[in-house]
Amino acid sequence: MPSDPAPDFNLSQHFLIAMPGMEDELFARSVIYICEHTPRGVLGLCINKLADLSMHDLFRQAKLPMNRSDLEDEPIFWGGPVQSERGFILHPQAEDATTGLPVYASSLVTGDGLQMTTSRDILQALAEGHGPEKLLVALGYAAWESGQLEDELRRNSWLTVRADHHLIFEVPVAERYDAAMALLGVEAWRLAGTAGSA
Repeated sequence: MPSDPAPDFNLSQHFLIAMPGMEDELFARSVIYICEHTPRGVLGLCINKLADLSMHDLFRQAKLPMNRSDLEDEPIFWGGPVQSERGFILHPQAEDATTGLPVYASSLVTGDGLQMTTSRDILQALAEGHGPEKLLVALGYAAWESGQLEDELRRNSWLTVRADHHLIFEVPVAERYDAAMALLGVEAWRLAGTAGSA
């Protein structure tokens, strides 16, 4: 089956950074990692807004043990308003050494060494004390239909910059918005606060 033609510009593996005046409260001060950008639309995960849930809570709800003490107190993120009851795990790419295929059953490889996994097998691996060393677990995702994000960019709702994995996995959550702005060499307070809605 032929793949879709590439869009005029591709924001996969970029951050979307909400302009300071973003009126949509859901997306105000958000930083979104774009997992996929095709002519059909855009899919991303918000990496700096927390859900009211920890990894311990998530595993208890999934009726799985938690044998990764390093992750037990890690927060769960609000990934976006679409399918907010479903989990999405962003982590460094994991491939089978023999086949070269993703280790987990349902994964989207983002192209910059990360993948987003939605299948339960990654939770099972974590429950057994294995799985990715670094990860970000989000409930829901952000999505734009074909042309929608491009229109919002024309209206100056968002800034874009190449994604930085350190920011996703290492920078404290409260600092991620300013850190993403710093990747552009700007400070949020210096920008005009005019923005549209996501």
